[in-house]
Amino acid sequence: MVAVLLASSLVSVYPDTAALHAQVQAGTLLQNHGVIATCDVCDSEIVTEAQGSAAPMTTVVPVGYSASELAAAYHLPASGGVAGTVALVDGGGYPGFESDLAAYRSQFGLPACTVASGCLKVVDYQGGPPLHPDGTDEEKQLSLETALDAQMISAACPACKILLVQAPTRDFYLSSLHTAADAVPSIARAVSTAVAAGVSAVSMSFGYPSTKDINTGPLSTVFSHPGIAFVASSGDSGYHGNVHGYWPQNLPSVISAGGTALYQTSDGFASNAWSGAGSACETDLPPANGQPAAVAAVCGGHRASSDVSAVSDPATGVAVYDSYAAGGWYTVGGTSAAAPFIAALYARGGHLSRVDGPNTLYAAPAGAFSDVTLGQNAAAHGCQPTSLQLCVSGTGWDGPTGVGTPNGLAGF
Repeated sequence: MVAVLLASSLVSVYPDTAALHAQVQAGTLLQNHGVIATCDVCDSEIVTEAQGSAAPMTTVVPVGYSASELAAAYHLPASGGVAGTVALVDGGGYPGFESDLAAYRSQFGLPACTVASGCLKVVDYQGGPPLHPDGTDEEKQLSLETALDAQMISAACPACKILLVQAPTRDFYLSSLHTAADAVPSIARAVSTAVAAGVSAVSMSFGYPSTKDINTGPLSTVFSHPGIAFVASSGDSGYHGNVHGYWPQNLPSVISAGGTALYQTSDGFASNAWSGAGSACETDLPPANGQPAAVAAVCGGHRASSDVSAVSDPATGVAVYDSYAAGGWYTVGGTSAAAPFIAALYARGGHLSRVDGPNTLYAAPAGAFSDVTLGQNAAAHGCQPTSLQLCVSGTGWDGPTGVGTPNGLAGF
């Protein structure tokens, strides 16, 4: 059942938002709050007012991690890098997208990014004008996913241009009458539109149930473009099992972004594997491009995910501004936060001529990533003793966090 975000002009009043932010830093926010998902295939989770509540916790000032805190956590330089273009593939119309992005960037002291300046562009999945908003609850839910993606791109690469490619709302909600096979063609078309626009990276914060036809058929060839970083979230349901992952993060030419909890203390930041971070084997496919044999061996020589990771735990969530749903500041998590952040680092790093899937991550110099050695993801299908690396973080590569979290731009 997909949670419904109730549209409202009211913003919940929390007199001590500093205390809530301290809970984010400590990872204790969910002791008194719940989470709800945004859509059937979205990998984002919104913190709610209370455990068991479906009402999002909205505040007049940010509670989640700010852009500057994320930059500090991942040792990003104050300036520098390449101002590439990051495309985000999302669903539905979004009437306040530009103004909401402006609110986020203004709040955290980031430079403006507008349509008029050429920094921001919005098209539909076929490259035409933006989708006309229909005002449905489903579309409003999807606006939170879009806001999260664009604002994480802004945090990771303030100088990057942003291209929003809007696919139909219906393709983010699955049923017996509208399956992944029905939805994926529009998503593939959206990716092709982004590629044709000459982007540096494509962020995809969703996952569709994979089948052999989708994995190996023509719909997946749209990701066969060396020189473009295709980044997809690994999922929010923990270990997926040792048979199949989710499309498109399971493809060898796509970078799978896993998830961590991000803690802040007086000594700095630390990351543990998030219990919900997706990890899996994809037995239909060969190893990810550049994936070492020792990693692929965990999946019997097939594609093992994830490849890299960033903050995803909603208990240590990020601040997101959205006026189209309930309105106000939200605290959001999920590997949907990691995918756009990582995609933007690729665009900012600028070494895209060598990128073909996650190959450069595995060839990065020592110290380019911070190894995550604590935590494990939810073993809903039972993590096998012979493949604990898929579920439990330790020294080196592991399923929930891949090679680790970014340590500056050296890995990109």
